[in-house]
Amino acid sequence: MTNKPHLLIVDGMALLFRSFFASSAMGHYIRLADGTPSNGVQGFARHVLTAQSIYKPTHLAVCWDMGAQTFRNEIFDGYKANRPAPPEEMLPQFDMAKEVSEMIGWKNFGEIGMEADDLIGSMIEKWKDEASITVISGDKDLLQLLNPSTQIAFTKKGYSEYDIYTEDRFKEEYLIEPYKFADVKAFMGDTSDGYPGVKGIGPKTALQLIQNYGSIDGVLENLESLKPAQRNKISDNLEMLKLSHQLAKIEREMQINAALEELAVKDYPQETFERLLDKGYSLIAKHAKTLYSFI
Repeated sequence: MTNKPHLLIVDGMALLFRSFFASSAMGHYIRLADGTPSNGVQGFARHVLTAQSIYKPTHLAVCWDMGAQTFRNEIFDGYKANRPAPPEEMLPQFDMAKEVSEMIGWKNFGEIGMEADDLIGSMIEKWKDEASITVISGDKDLLQLLNPSTQIAFTKKGYSEYDIYTEDRFKEEYLIEPYKFADVKAFMGDTSDGYPGVKGIGPKTALQLIQNYGSIDGVLENLESLKPAQRNKISDNLEMLKLSHQLAKIEREMQINAALEELAVKDYPQETFERLLDKGYSLIAKHAKTLYSFI
């Protein structure tokens, strides 16, 4: 057993969207007294509370996207351009989620022009030697951030089932180092994020190229060794390959303006429970009270 602090990093936007669509599909919006829908927020908070009970972190941070426009849109205007706008019922829940997070005592992080992924990557880089780290998300792009002190728990089913990746599991399955996953993504592209990679090269071939040649540069240095069809596809899409790598690679050097001690998990006082009830978040209060003893 390690005596290191255990930092739980939550991809807030991933859990908020997941919770919203899971309940809105059944027409459940859990409206507050003034009619404002809160289903995404209530589900997000329940996710994090349940994760706390499972992983028992000593420290916790919640990372947020801060608007649709980031530096990646400046690099490539098609980045995430294929995604529909959030439903009207979700719009008030972005700020509401941050408010509830703060109310419960979780520390929020977000920076305009950057994505939550970049904050997560930078936190891991900053604290990987000081803490054991668990990241909760649904975004497989985060696989590139795995290291000996970091595991990623991907949402699977309900509020308590996760598919956990460690660095060892990743290496066993992919036969490459985790940070090279961005090179794989550069070749295969990402339809969800709206960048094509190298047209005609899918996930299997992309992974094989990095397994065989180690990196994008390694592949380019060995183009003559490839089959003519593969060589031509890559040669015809060199600019997009390099651009896709910029988009796929998660930033790890953002300034995190907080000390690890500021993220320490505290006991929830009775006032927290009362404030949640006063604001109309009865479901969150119920789960909080069930999972934790208020002092």
